[in-house]
Amino acid sequence: MSSNLEWEKESSLSGQATSTAHPIHAAPGARARSRLARARGKTGYFFAAIRQHPEFGLGYVIVVGIVLVGLLAPWIAPYSPVTADPSQYLEPPSWQHPMGTDSSGMDILSRVMFAPRIDLTIAILGTLVSAVIGTLLGAVVGYYQSARGLRAISCDAIVRASDVLQAFPVFVFAIALVAIFGQSIQSIIAAIAFVNIPIYLRLTRSQVISVRNTRYVEAAIVCGVGDLTIIRRHVIPNAIAPVLAQLSVNIGFAIILTAALSFVGAGVRAPAPEWGSMIAMGFQNVTTGQWWPSVFPGLALAVTVFGFALVGASIEFLSDPEQRATIVARKGGARPA
Repeated sequence: MSSNLEWEKESSLSGQATSTAHPIHAAPGARARSRLARARGKTGYFFAAIRQHPEFGLGYVIVVGIVLVGLLAPWIAPYSPVTADPSQYLEPPSWQHPMGTDSSGMDILSRVMFAPRIDLTIAILGTLVSAVIGTLLGAVVGYYQSARGLRAISCDAIVRASDVLQAFPVFVFAIALVAIFGQSIQSIIAAIAFVNIPIYLRLTRSQVISVRNTRYVEAAIVCGVGDLTIIRRHVIPNAIAPVLAQLSVNIGFAIILTAALSFVGAGVRAPAPEWGSMIAMGFQNVTTGQWWPSVFPGLALAVTVFGFALVGASIEFLSDPEQRATIVARKGGARPA
């Protein structure tokens, strides 16, 4: 009798072990499904925002198109961007040269297609460097905003230094930096990064000050988590959304700054295909009726900056919780997981 009871008890315990083991083995699959659901929710937000604001979709089409043209330029451009043909001097737009030729006989369409390889590289690298440095400095300054002693003095000095940098006109300051470091692509990238660091520093600092007082940060401090770990794991991820929105806008600004430096002779050297230098080479002929050497590069520059501005506006829209709630309300469904 007792042996039967013991056998039944062991059988029931083994059955419980089997039933409890099943959810444990299923946990990885559940986590994967949860991640997939969150990804689908974010994708749904994105396409709902595009449907609600079609101009955002236009911005992404422009940016992707410009990037593809720059990447595929060596294969799709009809002519070399740096080969001059004196016999084709200032030819107007035609079937042979859809955008005409410049004063050196170089095909404008080919140079416009190659220009994003230089302009976007300079703008993206300069903006990313400034965003990384400015975000890190802003996170540290914002986190120790209410500290005392040497930390407070150091943070205040960083903020005052950024104020001094922002007091100078950006274009004049960039020319001075290029003059100091020399006229090269690396110098232009450094100049763009340097003039944009205060923007990301102040933007991140304002976000971190509000995040610093949240309960999860205070709980991490109470648990003895180190300051650098808190900044890396809890503060920066929750303050990064405005920085991402600013990135696209600053890339457009960096493209304009690169073109402006080249226009005044302090940027990319000719005959490298760059929109600013192309405008500078062609604007002198506008008064004599040859408008195409400067108009087509100017249009390409304007469309590119417009596209990045729309992408930045879409990122800002999607990072706003109130706007996401509006999207959910218009869809008439529950908030995605």
